[in-house]
Amino acid sequence: MWDAPATLGTMSEATPMTAGEPTPVHADSAKKRTVFAWSLWDWGSASFNAVVTTFVFSVYLTSASFGEEHVVSAKLGTALLVAGVVVALFAPVIGRLTDAAGRRKTWLGINTAIVVACTALMVLVAPAEQYLMLGLVLLAIGNVAFEFASVSYNAMLGQIANDRNVGKISGFGWGMGYLGGIVLLALLLVGFIFPDVGWFGVTGDDGWNIRVAMVISALWFAVFAIPVFFAVPEIDVASDFRGTGRGVLTAYRDLFRSVLDLWRTARTTLTFLVASAVFRDGLAGVFTFGGVIAALSFGFDSTTVIVFAIAANIVAGLATILVGFFEDRVGAKTVMVWSILLMVVCGLLVFILNPLGGWVFWVFGLLLCIFVGPVQSASRSFLARLIPPGREGEIFGLYATTGRAVSFLAPAGFTLAVALGGSTIYGILGIVLVLLVGLLLLLPVRSEASRPRSGVGA
Repeated sequence: MWDAPATLGTMSEATPMTAGEPTPVHADSAKKRTVFAWSLWDWGSASFNAVVTTFVFSVYLTSASFGEEHVVSAKLGTALLVAGVVVALFAPVIGRLTDAAGRRKTWLGINTAIVVACTALMVLVAPAEQYLMLGLVLLAIGNVAFEFASVSYNAMLGQIANDRNVGKISGFGWGMGYLGGIVLLALLLVGFIFPDVGWFGVTGDDGWNIRVAMVISALWFAVFAIPVFFAVPEIDVASDFRGTGRGVLTAYRDLFRSVLDLWRTARTTLTFLVASAVFRDGLAGVFTFGGVIAALSFGFDSTTVIVFAIAANIVAGLATILVGFFEDRVGAKTVMVWSILLMVVCGLLVFILNPLGGWVFWVFGLLLCIFVGPVQSASRSFLARLIPPGREGEIFGLYATTGRAVSFLAPAGFTLAVALGGSTIYGILGIVLVLLVGLLLLLPVRSEASRPRSGVGA
Protein backbone atom coordinates (compact mmCIF):
# COMPACT_ATOMS: atom_id res chain seq x y z
CA MET A 1 0.00 0.00 0.00
CA TRP A 2 1.03 3.62 0.00
CA ASP A 3 3.27 4.70 2.84
CA ALA A 4 0.69 6.92 4.52
CA PRO A 5 -3.09 6.89 4.79
CA ALA A 6 -3.26 9.65 2.22
CA THR A 7 -2.24 8.44 -1.21
CA LEU A 8 -1.86 10.64 -4.25
CA GLY A 9 -3.42 13.99 -3.50
CA THR A 10 -6.09 13.71 -0.82
CA MET A 11 -7.20 10.22 -1.75
CA SER A 12 -7.10 7.51 0.89
CA GLU A 13 -7.81 3.82 0.78
CA ALA A 14 -11.17 4.42 2.44
CA THR A 15 -12.20 7.10 0.00
CA PRO A 16 -14.80 6.03 -2.59
CA MET A 17 -13.26 5.93 -6.04
CA THR A 18 -15.34 7.68 -8.67
CA ALA A 19 -12.75 9.40 -10.80
CA GLY A 20 -11.94 7.04 -13.60
CA GLU A 21 -12.35 3.95 -11.43
CA PRO A 22 -11.99 0.77 -13.48
CA THR A 23 -15.23 -0.93 -14.37
CA PRO A 24 -15.15 -4.38 -12.69
CA VAL A 25 -14.89 -7.31 -15.04
CA HIS A 26 -17.71 -9.74 -14.24
CA ALA A 27 -16.30 -13.07 -13.10
CA ASP A 28 -18.74 -15.15 -15.13
CA SER A 29 -17.85 -13.51 -18.44
CA ALA A 30 -14.17 -12.84 -17.95
CA LYS A 31 -11.62 -14.96 -16.12
CA LYS A 32 -9.22 -16.83 -18.37
CA ARG A 33 -10.78 -15.60 -21.61
CA THR A 34 -10.31 -11.96 -20.62
CA VAL A 35 -6.73 -12.50 -19.46
CA PHE A 36 -5.86 -14.39 -22.64
CA ALA A 37 -7.36 -11.62 -24.81
CA TRP A 38 -5.37 -9.02 -22.86
CA SER A 39 -2.15 -11.02 -23.22
CA LEU A 40 -2.59 -11.32 -26.99
CA TRP A 41 -1.78 -7.61 -27.27
CA ASP A 42 1.59 -8.41 -25.69
CA TRP A 43 2.01 -11.33 -28.11
CA GLY A 44 1.30 -9.09 -31.11
CA SER A 45 3.13 -5.98 -29.93
CA ALA A 46 6.37 -7.95 -29.69
CA SER A 47 6.52 -7.64 -33.48
CA PHE A 48 7.53 -4.02 -32.95
CA ASN A 49 9.98 -4.76 -30.15
CA ALA A 50 11.64 -7.83 -31.63
CA VAL A 51 11.40 -7.23 -35.38
CA VAL A 52 11.40 -3.44 -35.79
CA THR A 53 13.51 -2.02 -32.99
CA THR A 54 15.88 -4.89 -32.11
CA PHE A 55 16.70 -7.52 -34.70
CA VAL A 56 15.59 -6.47 -38.19
CA PHE A 57 14.57 -2.94 -39.19
CA SER A 58 17.00 -0.99 -36.98
CA VAL A 59 19.82 -3.25 -38.21
CA TYR A 60 18.64 -2.70 -41.80
CA LEU A 61 18.72 1.09 -41.29
CA THR A 62 22.34 0.99 -40.12
CA SER A 63 23.55 -0.96 -43.15
CA ALA A 64 25.99 0.54 -45.65
CA SER A 65 23.18 1.28 -48.14
CA PHE A 66 22.04 4.22 -46.01
CA GLY A 67 25.45 5.87 -45.59
CA GLU A 68 28.59 5.66 -43.52
CA GLU A 69 28.19 3.58 -40.41
CA HIS A 70 29.11 6.24 -37.86
CA VAL A 71 26.87 8.85 -39.52
CA VAL A 72 23.85 6.56 -39.75
CA SER A 73 24.33 5.29 -36.19
CA ALA A 74 24.51 8.86 -34.90
CA LYS A 75 21.28 9.78 -36.72
CA LEU A 76 19.56 6.66 -35.42
CA GLY A 77 20.63 7.52 -31.88
CA THR A 78 19.36 11.07 -32.30
CA ALA A 79 15.98 9.89 -33.59
CA LEU A 80 15.51 7.52 -30.67
CA LEU A 81 16.70 10.20 -28.24
CA VAL A 82 14.05 12.62 -29.51
CA ALA A 83 11.43 9.89 -29.22
CA GLY A 84 12.55 9.17 -25.66
CA VAL A 85 12.31 12.83 -24.68
CA VAL A 86 8.76 13.04 -26.07
CA VAL A 87 7.75 9.96 -24.09
CA ALA A 88 9.37 11.27 -20.91
CA LEU A 89 7.55 14.61 -21.20
CA PHE A 90 4.09 13.41 -22.14
CA ALA A 91 3.56 9.82 -20.90
CA PRO A 92 2.36 10.69 -17.37
CA VAL A 93 0.12 13.49 -18.65
CA ILE A 94 -1.47 11.27 -21.28
CA GLY A 95 -1.94 8.54 -18.70
CA ARG A 96 -3.63 11.00 -16.34
CA LEU A 97 -5.95 12.38 -19.02
CA THR A 98 -7.00 8.96 -20.29
CA ASP A 99 -7.81 7.94 -16.71
CA ALA A 100 -9.95 11.04 -16.13
CA ALA A 101 -11.68 10.97 -19.53
CA GLY A 102 -12.53 7.28 -19.37
CA ARG A 103 -10.62 6.74 -22.64
CA ARG A 104 -8.01 4.16 -21.65
CA LYS A 105 -9.08 1.63 -24.26
CA THR A 106 -9.70 4.33 -26.85
CA TRP A 107 -6.16 5.66 -26.64
CA LEU A 108 -4.74 2.16 -26.57
CA GLY A 109 -6.50 1.65 -29.91
CA ILE A 110 -5.33 4.96 -31.38
CA ASN A 111 -1.69 4.44 -30.43
CA THR A 112 -1.74 0.80 -31.50
CA ALA A 113 -3.07 1.90 -34.89
CA ILE A 114 -0.25 4.44 -35.21
CA VAL A 115 2.37 1.76 -34.45
CA VAL A 116 0.80 -0.58 -37.01
CA ALA A 117 0.68 2.18 -39.63
CA CYS A 118 4.32 3.19 -39.05
CA THR A 119 5.43 -0.44 -39.30
CA ALA A 120 3.49 -0.99 -42.52
CA LEU A 121 4.85 2.23 -44.07
CA MET A 122 8.39 0.95 -43.53
CA VAL A 123 7.84 -1.00 -46.76
CA LEU A 124 8.56 2.31 -48.50
CA VAL A 125 12.08 2.55 -47.04
CA ALA A 126 14.27 1.37 -49.89
CA PRO A 127 18.02 0.80 -49.26
CA ALA A 128 19.26 4.23 -50.33
CA GLU A 129 20.45 7.32 -48.46
CA GLN A 130 17.45 9.43 -49.49
CA TYR A 131 15.13 7.03 -47.62
CA LEU A 132 17.05 7.12 -44.34
CA MET A 133 15.11 10.07 -42.93
CA LEU A 134 11.78 8.40 -43.74
CA GLY A 135 12.89 5.27 -41.91
CA LEU A 136 14.09 7.24 -38.89
CA VAL A 137 10.88 9.28 -38.66
CA LEU A 138 8.70 6.16 -38.87
CA LEU A 139 10.85 4.43 -36.24
CA ALA A 140 10.72 7.43 -33.89
CA ILE A 141 6.96 7.95 -34.22
CA GLY A 142 6.39 4.23 -33.80
CA ASN A 143 8.47 4.23 -30.61
CA VAL A 144 6.54 7.14 -29.12
CA ALA A 145 3.15 5.60 -29.97
CA PHE A 146 4.26 2.21 -28.65
CA GLU A 147 5.29 3.68 -25.30
CA PHE A 148 2.02 5.61 -25.02
CA ALA A 149 0.06 2.46 -25.88
CA SER A 150 2.03 0.51 -23.26
CA VAL A 151 0.97 3.01 -20.58
CA SER A 152 -2.72 2.30 -21.30
CA TYR A 153 -2.12 -1.43 -21.69
CA ASN A 154 -0.22 -1.76 -18.41
CA ALA A 155 -2.90 0.27 -16.65
CA MET A 156 -5.47 -2.36 -17.68
CA LEU A 157 -3.73 -4.88 -15.43
CA GLY A 158 -5.66 -3.47 -12.47
CA GLN A 159 -8.94 -4.12 -14.30
CA ILE A 160 -8.36 -7.81 -14.95
CA ALA A 161 -6.33 -8.89 -11.92
CA ASN A 162 -6.63 -8.92 -8.16
CA ASP A 163 -4.01 -9.15 -5.46
CA ARG A 164 -4.11 -12.94 -5.50
CA ASN A 165 -3.23 -13.33 -9.17
CA VAL A 166 -1.69 -10.10 -10.46
CA GLY A 167 1.79 -11.65 -10.54
CA LYS A 168 0.63 -14.68 -12.48
CA ILE A 169 -1.31 -12.56 -14.98
CA SER A 170 1.50 -10.04 -15.48
CA GLY A 171 3.99 -12.89 -15.96
CA PHE A 172 1.73 -14.63 -18.45
CA GLY A 173 1.33 -11.46 -20.51
CA TRP A 174 5.03 -10.64 -20.49
CA GLY A 175 5.94 -14.20 -21.35
CA MET A 176 3.48 -14.15 -24.24
CA GLY A 177 5.28 -11.06 -25.50
CA TYR A 178 8.62 -12.84 -25.59
CA LEU A 179 7.23 -15.94 -27.24
CA GLY A 180 5.12 -14.04 -29.78
CA GLY A 181 8.09 -12.00 -30.92
CA ILE A 182 10.24 -15.08 -31.34
CA VAL A 183 7.57 -16.99 -33.27
CA LEU A 184 7.19 -14.07 -35.68
CA LEU A 185 10.94 -13.54 -35.93
CA ALA A 186 11.50 -17.21 -36.72
CA LEU A 187 8.82 -17.11 -39.44
CA LEU A 188 10.36 -14.02 -41.01
CA LEU A 189 13.90 -15.40 -40.87
CA VAL A 190 12.91 -18.69 -42.46
CA GLY A 191 10.45 -17.23 -44.93
CA PHE A 192 12.13 -14.03 -46.11
CA ILE A 193 15.43 -12.99 -44.56
CA PHE A 194 17.67 -16.08 -44.70
CA PRO A 195 16.77 -17.69 -48.07
CA ASP A 196 17.96 -16.24 -51.39
CA VAL A 197 14.40 -16.63 -52.67
CA GLY A 198 11.83 -16.54 -49.92
CA TRP A 199 8.11 -17.12 -49.77
CA PHE A 200 6.05 -15.60 -52.59
CA GLY A 201 9.27 -15.24 -54.58
CA VAL A 202 10.57 -12.39 -52.40
CA THR A 203 14.32 -11.78 -52.64
CA GLY A 204 16.81 -9.44 -51.04
CA ASP A 205 16.97 -7.24 -54.14
CA ASP A 206 16.28 -3.62 -53.23
CA GLY A 207 15.73 -4.73 -49.64
CA TRP A 208 12.37 -6.35 -50.39
CA ASN A 209 12.90 -9.23 -47.96
CA ILE A 210 13.13 -6.74 -45.08
CA ARG A 211 10.42 -4.45 -46.45
CA VAL A 212 7.89 -7.26 -46.86
CA ALA A 213 8.77 -8.47 -43.37
CA MET A 214 7.63 -5.06 -42.06
CA VAL A 215 4.22 -5.44 -43.70
CA ILE A 216 3.77 -8.88 -42.17
CA SER A 217 4.85 -7.54 -38.78
CA ALA A 218 2.23 -4.80 -39.04
CA LEU A 219 -0.48 -7.33 -39.87
CA TRP A 220 0.66 -9.56 -37.02
CA PHE A 221 0.28 -6.74 -34.48
CA ALA A 222 -3.03 -5.56 -35.94
CA VAL A 223 -4.63 -9.01 -35.79
CA PHE A 224 -3.50 -9.97 -32.29
CA ALA A 225 -4.30 -6.55 -30.82
CA ILE A 226 -8.02 -6.85 -31.67
CA PRO A 227 -9.24 -9.19 -28.86
CA VAL A 228 -8.35 -6.86 -25.97
CA PHE A 229 -10.77 -4.22 -27.26
CA PHE A 230 -13.68 -6.66 -27.00
CA ALA A 231 -12.71 -8.44 -23.80
CA VAL A 232 -11.74 -5.58 -21.46
CA PRO A 233 -14.36 -2.85 -20.79
CA GLU A 234 -13.64 0.86 -20.86
CA ILE A 235 -13.18 2.67 -17.55
CA ASP A 236 -15.65 5.24 -16.24
CA VAL A 237 -15.33 8.98 -16.84
CA ALA A 238 -14.14 10.92 -13.81
CA SER A 239 -16.90 12.95 -12.20
CA ASP A 240 -14.71 16.07 -12.20
CA PHE A 241 -13.40 15.72 -15.77
CA ARG A 242 -13.51 19.14 -17.42
CA GLY A 243 -12.67 18.29 -20.99
CA THR A 244 -9.45 17.69 -22.86
CA GLY A 245 -8.54 21.34 -23.44
CA ARG A 246 -8.61 22.39 -19.84
CA GLY A 247 -7.27 18.99 -18.84
CA VAL A 248 -4.10 19.51 -20.85
CA LEU A 249 -3.56 22.94 -19.32
CA THR A 250 -3.85 21.60 -15.78
CA ALA A 251 -2.36 18.14 -16.27
CA TYR A 252 1.26 19.22 -15.72
CA ARG A 253 0.35 21.13 -12.59
CA ASP A 254 -1.47 18.07 -11.27
CA LEU A 255 1.45 15.87 -12.29
CA PHE A 256 3.96 17.88 -10.27
CA ARG A 257 1.52 17.89 -7.38
CA SER A 258 1.30 14.10 -7.60
CA VAL A 259 5.08 13.75 -7.54
CA LEU A 260 5.28 16.02 -4.48
CA ASP A 261 2.54 13.97 -2.82
CA LEU A 262 4.52 10.82 -3.57
CA TRP A 263 7.54 12.40 -1.89
CA ARG A 264 5.54 13.39 1.20
CA THR A 265 3.19 10.44 1.64
CA ALA A 266 4.51 7.54 -0.44
CA ARG A 267 8.24 7.96 -0.55
CA THR A 268 9.01 4.27 -0.90
CA THR A 269 6.76 4.20 -3.96
CA LEU A 270 8.76 7.03 -5.46
CA THR A 271 11.93 5.14 -4.54
CA PHE A 272 10.58 2.11 -6.38
CA LEU A 273 9.93 4.19 -9.50
CA VAL A 274 13.55 5.34 -9.41
CA ALA A 275 14.96 1.90 -8.58
CA SER A 276 12.93 0.18 -11.28
CA ALA A 277 14.03 2.76 -13.82
CA VAL A 278 17.67 1.94 -13.07
CA PHE A 279 17.45 -1.85 -13.08
CA ARG A 280 15.09 -1.86 -16.10
CA ASP A 281 17.73 0.05 -18.03
CA GLY A 282 20.21 -2.63 -17.00
CA LEU A 283 17.80 -5.27 -18.31
CA ALA A 284 17.55 -3.42 -21.61
CA GLY A 285 21.33 -3.34 -21.77
CA VAL A 286 21.48 -7.13 -21.54
CA PHE A 287 19.64 -7.51 -24.86
CA THR A 288 21.04 -4.35 -26.46
CA PHE A 289 24.68 -5.29 -25.97
CA GLY A 290 24.44 -9.06 -25.60
CA GLY A 291 24.84 -9.64 -29.33
CA VAL A 292 27.84 -7.31 -29.47
CA ILE A 293 29.57 -9.15 -26.63
CA ALA A 294 28.75 -12.53 -28.19
CA ALA A 295 30.21 -11.51 -31.55
CA LEU A 296 33.30 -9.58 -30.46
CA SER A 297 34.28 -11.39 -27.26
CA PHE A 298 33.20 -14.97 -27.98
CA GLY A 299 33.54 -15.11 -31.78
CA PHE A 300 29.86 -15.78 -32.61
CA ASP A 301 29.04 -15.23 -36.29
CA SER A 302 25.85 -13.41 -37.32
CA THR A 303 23.82 -16.61 -37.68
CA THR A 304 24.91 -17.87 -34.25
CA VAL A 305 24.02 -14.51 -32.70
CA ILE A 306 20.49 -14.75 -34.12
CA VAL A 307 20.14 -18.36 -32.92
CA PHE A 308 21.32 -17.29 -29.47
CA ALA A 309 18.87 -14.36 -29.50
CA ILE A 310 16.00 -16.69 -30.30
CA ALA A 311 17.06 -19.11 -27.56
CA ALA A 312 17.47 -16.24 -25.08
CA ASN A 313 13.98 -14.91 -25.75
CA ILE A 314 12.44 -18.38 -25.54
CA VAL A 315 13.96 -19.12 -22.13
CA ALA A 316 13.08 -15.61 -20.93
CA GLY A 317 9.47 -16.02 -22.05
CA LEU A 318 8.99 -19.46 -20.52
CA ALA A 319 10.70 -18.42 -17.29
CA THR A 320 8.50 -15.34 -17.02
CA ILE A 321 5.31 -17.38 -17.32
CA LEU A 322 6.56 -20.03 -14.87
CA VAL A 323 7.85 -17.59 -12.24
CA GLY A 324 4.59 -15.64 -12.49
CA PHE A 325 2.75 -18.60 -10.96
CA PHE A 326 4.99 -18.42 -7.87
CA GLU A 327 5.23 -14.64 -7.62
CA ASP A 328 1.86 -14.21 -5.92
CA ARG A 329 3.03 -16.59 -3.18
CA VAL A 330 6.59 -15.39 -2.57
CA GLY A 331 6.07 -11.73 -3.45
CA ALA A 332 7.08 -9.55 -6.39
CA LYS A 333 9.95 -7.93 -4.51
CA THR A 334 11.44 -11.33 -3.66
CA VAL A 335 11.33 -12.27 -7.34
CA MET A 336 13.00 -9.00 -8.36
CA VAL A 337 15.73 -9.10 -5.72
CA TRP A 338 16.79 -12.70 -6.31
CA SER A 339 16.52 -12.43 -10.09
CA ILE A 340 18.68 -9.30 -10.25
CA LEU A 341 21.19 -10.82 -7.83
CA LEU A 342 21.49 -13.97 -9.93
CA MET A 343 21.85 -11.85 -13.08
CA VAL A 344 24.77 -10.04 -11.44
CA VAL A 345 26.39 -13.39 -10.59
CA CYS A 346 25.89 -14.74 -14.12
CA GLY A 347 27.27 -11.54 -15.64
CA LEU A 348 30.39 -11.76 -13.50
CA LEU A 349 30.86 -15.41 -14.47
CA VAL A 350 30.61 -14.48 -18.17
CA PHE A 351 33.41 -11.99 -17.60
CA ILE A 352 35.62 -14.18 -15.42
CA LEU A 353 35.28 -17.36 -17.51
CA ASN A 354 35.55 -15.61 -20.88
CA PRO A 355 38.93 -17.23 -21.79
CA LEU A 356 37.34 -20.71 -21.64
CA GLY A 357 35.45 -20.23 -24.90
CA GLY A 358 31.98 -19.84 -26.41
CA TRP A 359 30.26 -22.39 -24.16
CA VAL A 360 30.60 -19.88 -21.32
CA PHE A 361 28.31 -17.41 -23.07
CA TRP A 362 25.86 -20.13 -24.08
CA VAL A 363 25.55 -21.38 -20.50
CA PHE A 364 25.79 -18.27 -18.34
CA GLY A 365 24.45 -15.88 -20.99
CA LEU A 366 21.27 -17.96 -21.27
CA LEU A 367 21.05 -18.28 -17.48
CA LEU A 368 21.29 -14.51 -17.24
CA CYS A 369 18.48 -14.11 -19.78
CA ILE A 370 16.23 -16.45 -17.79
CA PHE A 371 15.86 -13.77 -15.11
CA VAL A 372 15.21 -10.75 -17.37
CA GLY A 373 11.52 -11.44 -18.01
CA PRO A 374 10.59 -12.27 -14.39
CA VAL A 375 12.12 -8.99 -13.22
CA GLN A 376 10.20 -6.99 -15.84
CA SER A 377 6.93 -8.73 -15.06
CA ALA A 378 7.34 -8.54 -11.27
CA SER A 379 8.17 -4.85 -11.56
CA ARG A 380 4.91 -4.22 -13.40
CA SER A 381 2.80 -6.25 -10.98
CA PHE A 382 4.53 -4.75 -7.91
CA LEU A 383 3.60 -1.27 -9.11
CA ALA A 384 0.07 -2.38 -10.04
CA ARG A 385 -0.44 -3.46 -6.42
CA LEU A 386 0.51 0.00 -5.17
CA ILE A 387 -1.74 2.11 -7.39
CA PRO A 388 -5.20 3.16 -6.18
CA PRO A 389 -7.88 2.27 -8.76
CA GLY A 390 -8.42 5.07 -11.22
CA ARG A 391 -4.81 6.31 -11.16
CA GLU A 392 -3.19 3.48 -13.13
CA GLY A 393 -2.59 5.47 -16.31
CA GLU A 394 -0.97 8.34 -14.46
CA ILE A 395 1.40 6.20 -12.40
CA PHE A 396 2.32 3.90 -15.28
CA GLY A 397 3.00 7.09 -17.20
CA LEU A 398 5.46 8.07 -14.49
CA TYR A 399 6.84 4.55 -14.74
CA ALA A 400 7.57 5.14 -18.44
CA THR A 401 8.99 8.61 -17.77
CA THR A 402 11.42 7.52 -15.07
CA GLY A 403 12.57 4.70 -17.34
CA ARG A 404 13.27 7.12 -20.16
CA ALA A 405 14.98 9.59 -17.84
CA VAL A 406 17.79 7.14 -17.03
CA SER A 407 17.94 5.29 -20.34
CA PHE A 408 21.52 6.49 -20.81
CA LEU A 409 22.87 4.47 -17.87
CA ALA A 410 23.42 1.07 -19.52
CA PRO A 411 24.95 2.51 -22.72
CA ALA A 412 27.16 4.80 -20.63
CA GLY A 413 28.20 1.98 -18.30
CA PHE A 414 28.97 -0.33 -21.21
CA THR A 415 30.96 2.32 -23.10
CA LEU A 416 32.93 3.47 -20.05
CA ALA A 417 33.78 -0.09 -19.00
CA VAL A 418 35.00 -0.95 -22.50
CA ALA A 419 37.09 2.23 -22.62
CA LEU A 420 38.68 1.56 -19.24
CA GLY A 421 39.20 -2.16 -19.83
CA GLY A 422 40.31 -1.93 -23.44
CA SER A 423 38.15 -4.84 -24.57
CA THR A 424 34.46 -5.44 -25.34
CA ILE A 425 34.14 -8.12 -22.65
CA TYR A 426 34.57 -5.43 -20.00
CA GLY A 427 31.26 -3.98 -21.15
CA ILE A 428 29.42 -6.70 -19.22
CA LEU A 429 30.82 -5.16 -16.02
CA GLY A 430 29.19 -1.83 -16.90
CA ILE A 431 25.81 -3.53 -17.31
CA VAL A 432 26.30 -5.50 -14.07
CA LEU A 433 27.05 -2.24 -12.25
CA VAL A 434 23.77 -0.69 -13.43
CA LEU A 435 21.86 -3.78 -12.26
CA LEU A 436 23.63 -3.69 -8.92
CA VAL A 437 22.79 -0.02 -8.35
CA GLY A 438 19.16 -0.75 -9.18
CA LEU A 439 19.18 -3.65 -6.73
CA LEU A 440 20.59 -1.47 -3.93
CA LEU A 441 17.90 1.14 -4.57
CA LEU A 442 15.23 -1.57 -4.53
CA LEU A 443 16.21 -3.13 -1.19
CA PRO A 444 14.76 -0.32 1.03
CA VAL A 445 11.37 -0.49 -0.73
CA ARG A 446 8.87 -2.14 1.59
CA SER A 447 6.79 -5.09 0.42
CA GLU A 448 3.33 -4.63 1.84
CA ALA A 449 -0.10 -6.00 1.08
CA SER A 450 -1.94 -3.65 -1.20
CA ARG A 451 -5.59 -2.63 -1.34
CA PRO A 452 -8.02 -5.20 -2.77
CA ARG A 453 -8.91 -5.01 -6.43
CA SER A 454 -12.09 -6.08 -8.15
CA GLY A 455 -10.56 -7.67 -11.23
CA VAL A 456 -11.01 -11.41 -11.38
CA GLY A 457 -8.30 -12.64 -13.68
CA ALA A 458 -7.64 -16.29 -14.25
